[in-house]
Amino acid sequence: MTETKTMNKFTSPEYGNRLKDMFDDMVVYKDLQENSFISAFKLPSFMRDWVTKRFQDDTGAVDAATAADYIKKYIPKAEDWKAIKNRVINEGERVNFLAKVSVDIDIKTQQLSFALPDFNLSHKDTIITEDVWEKCSEALLKAEENWGVVELGYQPPMAKKPGKLRLMNFKDFRPYRVDLDEFRAAAREFTQEEWLDIVLGAVDYNAAGYADKGQKLAMITRLLPFVEKNLHLIELAPKGTGKSYLFGRVSRYGWLASGGVMSRARMFYNLGKHTDGLVVGHDYVAMDEVQTISFTDVDEMRGALKGYMENNGKCTVGEKEVVSDAGIVLLGNINADLMTADMKDNVFQELPEVFRESALIDRFHGFLRGWDLPRMTEDLKIKGWALNSEYFTSVLHALRDDPIYRNAVDQWLDVSEGADTRDTEAVKRLTTGFLKLLFPYVRQPGDISAWDFKEYCLQPALRMRETIRYQLGLLDREYRGKDMPNLTVRESVA
Repeated sequence: MTETKTMNKFTSPEYGNRLKDMFDDMVVYKDLQENSFISAFKLPSFMRDWVTKRFQDDTGAVDAATAADYIKKYIPKAEDWKAIKNRVINEGERVNFLAKVSVDIDIKTQQLSFALPDFNLSHKDTIITEDVWEKCSEALLKAEENWGVVELGYQPPMAKKPGKLRLMNFKDFRPYRVDLDEFRAAAREFTQEEWLDIVLGAVDYNAAGYADKGQKLAMITRLLPFVEKNLHLIELAPKGTGKSYLFGRVSRYGWLASGGVMSRARMFYNLGKHTDGLVVGHDYVAMDEVQTISFTDVDEMRGALKGYMENNGKCTVGEKEVVSDAGIVLLGNINADLMTADMKDNVFQELPEVFRESALIDRFHGFLRGWDLPRMTEDLKIKGWALNSEYFTSVLHALRDDPIYRNAVDQWLDVSEGADTRDTEAVKRLTTGFLKLLFPYVRQPGDISAWDFKEYCLQPALRMRETIRYQLGLLDREYRGKDMPNLTVRESVA
């Protein structure tokens, strides 16, 4: 068992008990330094928290040996796949393990099949029988891809039909349900300062490691695409500020593309293979180290992006209409000379050619100044009681479908005559995202003060869009001198 923990606000039993009183079993003791043995298995945060909770006592101490044995047995790595196939095909075993699964229903043959993306197992080599489908279809159809306990068997070749891996059973990974009303009621019990700390802990960051509230809010801003549909952001930041970790390891609903080649087929739809691209089935697609990504056809990619972003998640590839709620997020590093408070220089010169066009940049809703965030240190890694990352990001995913927040924002704001539609929509969408993240219990404007709404939701949204607007003027003289719309809070609902 682990040693007794150093006591502070977040590690204290009192703090843990208060979180547990509000969120019940969704609370786990996280220590990314002490439990580094789990990190060695390279589990995403949502799975790590689940394993940690399973082998943790009431004080938060983890039985490391038993947890490690469990991971080795039930959470295989890609290099274990040949051994699994051998056990199933040649030794006749049924093998159970945790995996990400997608299913397919063939239109012509009605045949049911599944794929395991992390092991490159495709639909053509698998089968789901009707009896298994009958008992497992609800869990398998929850999303485009679902995490769960897979039981694999083998169907041998017969009557000139090839052998196939057979799905014998599937149990949903998520051992709980997301109740938004319960989440909202719990969130209301904390002060604004406390809630910022809880949100940071839920995504693995130690609130005590930040210098001030401004740094905390800047980090939380990264979560906007997690909670708001079709929200498109650009973040340029120094190296080592945690971009890759947050977008790639914390939520199972997003996708992080790092380096390599990006094409319209990979992003939106592959006409040759008749397969959906990355935007389908994900809440966001983040292009990390965007300067290192090469694009097969710049004009083709640019046109698809502009169409998708302009039409609120719809674009046409050939005769296929692609529909998605995914946000597009650009993550790049930036030259230190450009990291100024006034941003008078063109920061978009750091982006690849495909994004250096004003008409495309205008479709991004906001800009996040990554240099407002501290470089990652051990002090910023969570150590203490916090919300399970899987639970919290599932809540954010569910909040995307709640229209009440946008309705409240529309009621709250008066928009000046002649306001630019893209600017107005961008500010409202960003404002709605902030409202969901920072005041999730709001159901109507009167639920928080006008000051809180302006300070935490509207003003940050305006600043993020103003940066896009100013930088557009540096990129294209057509955009110079254009004022941002005047959005004011209506007195009648303040």
